[in-house]
Amino acid sequence: MKKAKEAVISQAPLIHCITNPISINDCANVVLALGAKPIMAEHPKEVHEITAFAKALAVNLGNITDARAESIFISGGVAKNAQIPCVIDVVGAACSALRMELAQRFIRESEIKALAGVDSAAQGIDVGQKDSVNGKDTQKLQKTGQLVCSYAKKAHAVAMASGAVDIISDGSQVWFVKNGVAELSKVTGTGCMLNVITATYLSVTDPLTACLLSAGTLGICGELADKSRGMGTYHIELINQLSTLSDAQLEQYLQIQRAL
Repeated sequence: MKKAKEAVISQAPLIHCITNPISINDCANVVLALGAKPIMAEHPKEVHEITAFAKALAVNLGNITDARAESIFISGGVAKNAQIPCVIDVVGAACSALRMELAQRFIRESEIKALAGVDSAAQGIDVGQKDSVNGKDTQKLQKTGQLVCSYAKKAHAVAMASGAVDIISDGSQVWFVKNGVAELSKVTGTGCMLNVITATYLSVTDPLTACLLSAGTLGICGELADKSRGMGTYHIELINQLSTLSDAQLEQYLQIQRAL
């Protein structure tokens, strides 16, 4: 993981992010904080060219529009043909038929390397209470891990279900990342940030490492960010921590458990 962090800083890869206006500024700043270069182009007439220059593609179904949906599939096709790694955040896929249809089509048509935000029994964009997983309910954690593993195998990608415990699988193994704090869920767009962090590391390393590193990085920075002065300060401090996280801190605080 240390090598991936160093590679991003030394290579400064261009990351094409097709995300939503709610989180676009934070996503760009997060990519910059890690040492990469973001480009947020989403017009259907230019994304073909933009994606072709990028080292990774991140797409997001939040606040979807016709134009952004068209661009997602154009860029996904370019990424597939050029073997550019891509990740999709299927945010809210269970809360509307449109998002579910778009998610399934993208996964089917694009050779994605990573899939974020897998959930079920959703309430709005959030996971439903009966599917909510924490580190204390071992039985539910294992069961959800098996579901994520099954989905990863079906999608031929690494799947990541984010939450109090992030569950990650490559279709054969399952990993739990137990970093993070409740305050992360109170900042709009942290799931979108996780998506572009994953794309950033995906540009320099394999999909499983990228997912483990991105989940651990965001979780640790959430833990280290100062929450004593309220959520506005916490929001900014989260980005500060992403820009200053050291290898020593990553090694010290990272909590990863192999489940299967």
